[in-house]
Amino acid sequence: MTDLPPANLRGAVDLSGLVRRAAEPARGPRPEGGAPAASSLVFDSSDATFESVLELSTRVPVVVEIIAPGLNSALGPIVESYGGRLVLAVVDGSVSPQIAQAFQVREVPAVAAVVAGRPVNLFIGIPSEQEVRQVFDELLQLAAQNGVNGTVPVGAGEGETAEPEPEPVPPLHQEAYDAITAGDYPAAIAAYRKALAENPRDQEAVAGLAQVSLLHRLTGKTAVEIRDAAAARPADVDAQLDVADLDVSGGHLEDAFSRLLDVFAGASQEDRDRIRARMLEYFEVAGAEDPRVVAARGRLASLLY
Repeated sequence: MTDLPPANLRGAVDLSGLVRRAAEPARGPRPEGGAPAASSLVFDSSDATFESVLELSTRVPVVVEIIAPGLNSALGPIVESYGGRLVLAVVDGSVSPQIAQAFQVREVPAVAAVVAGRPVNLFIGIPSEQEVRQVFDELLQLAAQNGVNGTVPVGAGEGETAEPEPEPVPPLHQEAYDAITAGDYPAAIAAYRKALAENPRDQEAVAGLAQVSLLHRLTGKTAVEIRDAAAARPADVDAQLDVADLDVSGGHLEDAFSRLLDVFAGASQEDRDRIRARMLEYFEVAGAEDPRVVAARGRLASLLY
């Protein structure tokens, strides 16, 4: 599961090329972060702000979670439980292709780390909490062997005003988050469905259910197997739905939409219903205002009517 390099990190890929792009304007909808303030252990990063991550990694190991558009980080609570010995940079792989390329990420979610400016590949997907903690413990040992053993203060820094307490998370949402962190996608799906049974207008539960359902469908499948099956059976709706899932997980929304809409045109009514339902899930994952969603929704409507 892990791909930890030798203790001295020699031979690791140099990420310094990303520093040259730090002055470029950020692209995409995610809020920009950078090195965390004294009150933050989890933050967003991008191609444009990654220089601060590299600098921070000389003092404390930085876990880098690369996710697809619309997906939420699953590792924040675990990282925060280490009390500042680790920090987490969350990266939208579709918005920051240079970071994804530097870590040689071909599918998401993927988790890596940076220690003393050097990359450390950790795992693809989100395994169980116990496995994640085992990997993070190994990461801390590796960092210490390379002289990176600092910490980031957990609370608000001196002279700072602490952030107001966030609104409490609804119990069923928290149950789903905990299940996702533990890698138990069926339990998360059940929690979101229960939340929707109580409140069908709970849009956060709708989006969360779409996201975790996507992750669950990809569990146990490899990108090579999925793409080979789709290429061998271009008229097989199941195979095309699988590869569309893979495309969405990697941030390639336009490819997924185009693929399914092409299949939709010649599909039976039953298969059309399945394709339409899957696309509606993707719309929830990406967000209604995403221009790729707007375009795909328009094309779908033209095929339906």
